[in-house]
Amino acid sequence: MYKIGFDNEKYIEMQSAHIRQRIEQFGGKLYLEFGGKLFDDYHAARVLPGFAPDSKVRMLVQLKEQAEVVIVINANDIEKNKVRGDLGITYDLDVLRLIDAFRSLGLLVGSVVLTRWQDQPAALKFQTRLESLGVRVYRHYSIEGYPSDIDYIVSDDGYGKNDYIQTTRSLGVVTAPGPGSGKMAVCLSQIYHDHKHGVRSGYAKFETFPIWNLPLKHPVNVAYEAATADLNDLNMIDPFHLEAYGQTTVNYNRDIEIFPVLNAMFQRIGGGASPYKSPTDMGVNMAGNCIVDNDAVCDAAKMEIVRRYYTALSAQRKGSGGAHEVEKLKLIMQSAGIDEDFRYVAEAARVKAESTGKPAVAIELPDGRIVTGKTSRLLGAASAALLNALKTMAEIDDRIDLISPEILEPITNLKVGLLGSKNPRLHPDELLIALSICAVHDPVAAKATARLSDLRHCEMHSSVILSSNDEHTLKKLGVNLTCEPVYETKRLYHA
Repeated sequence: MYKIGFDNEKYIEMQSAHIRQRIEQFGGKLYLEFGGKLFDDYHAARVLPGFAPDSKVRMLVQLKEQAEVVIVINANDIEKNKVRGDLGITYDLDVLRLIDAFRSLGLLVGSVVLTRWQDQPAALKFQTRLESLGVRVYRHYSIEGYPSDIDYIVSDDGYGKNDYIQTTRSLGVVTAPGPGSGKMAVCLSQIYHDHKHGVRSGYAKFETFPIWNLPLKHPVNVAYEAATADLNDLNMIDPFHLEAYGQTTVNYNRDIEIFPVLNAMFQRIGGGASPYKSPTDMGVNMAGNCIVDNDAVCDAAKMEIVRRYYTALSAQRKGSGGAHEVEKLKLIMQSAGIDEDFRYVAEAARVKAESTGKPAVAIELPDGRIVTGKTSRLLGAASAALLNALKTMAEIDDRIDLISPEILEPITNLKVGLLGSKNPRLHPDELLIALSICAVHDPVAAKATARLSDLRHCEMHSSVILSSNDEHTLKKLGVNLTCEPVYETKRLYHA
């Protein structure tokens, strides 16, 4: 059952105020590296119930008079046509999407930086395209010996070789389509050039997870390890912060491992002491201060860990994931004191499938009740479960047909007879269109349609792997879906 555990408005106000303070700390110029997702941060929304997926962007909008966005993309990722797994588009197209998204919110996109530049043909073509659209483009190069050869890196042959990004505002928001872009290197390169130009500037990092002022084994931080199981990230006590301040804080292994190098770079660039004593010092995340119900947040985080486990099992079955990730998630579940039975909606789906001998889906409603749906001649299990959920929430008699067979039959005939589909059953998107049509003249169908928004945050489990089209529709509804790692049929190809 969904319970609010996070104060989103407090977070936006506190986070923006803290970033303003950090800008002032460095004399009015700050490069802020944004890790994770600026838009659509659904992981944070799931483990911190009450956190809005667009919170970080809304926070930036409060700083829009000070902020200038710099988008970073690795030129090798352009050359390889690297694709964002969540959106299904290449990184270069995502740069264009991000520019449009930022501009639509009134945020200034100052430039795009192409890192690891080596005259890659596809990257050169992308630069030409950006410049034709009026976007300023800068090139940053691979630096031999990075990040260990500090003397060479912090020199005219290292950072000095990179283009100096011309920025006009006090807050440089450095973001990217995905990991491995070189955001941190871009920030440090800018500080080096600013120093040479007599401009005082600083660096800070915005990472939502792990949350530094929650315990190491807090479920929210453990859920972050589950989310990055494929990257082998580990949460750790920050030893530098503990030594400097006698305070226990949490960071993750990569930042802790690289901190001595970064610290030396700061000292070399500034010609003196580093502004930071620990990797935790570099962060600006205020999320931990905005948790208002720790029990609700812990339960949500544990549920996310189990969801990640089921997702990894399905990915392994599809051939897109490996056994290592599954085994790591098993260990993470053990460390959190839970197992797959924690997701009781999964058991309900399995029981329904066993009793009917066909694929089934279960949904937990906002009040904790569980409804199920089975596969029938005209409806897939997910579609049936959605209909049953809407009926239950709207208190509609289960015997009433929300969609008349007179409407269903022509749709299935069109699918099979004209469009060549082998499956006559309606997918969730097709079902919702049919239901919306019925709602125009049928007040009962309209009553059910009005409850669609109540499906957001509901837990859902399928006894078989659903199609990507079904998953996409359910994600748009805000349903938290997991599947058993089995296919409905024994075919080798599953579209």
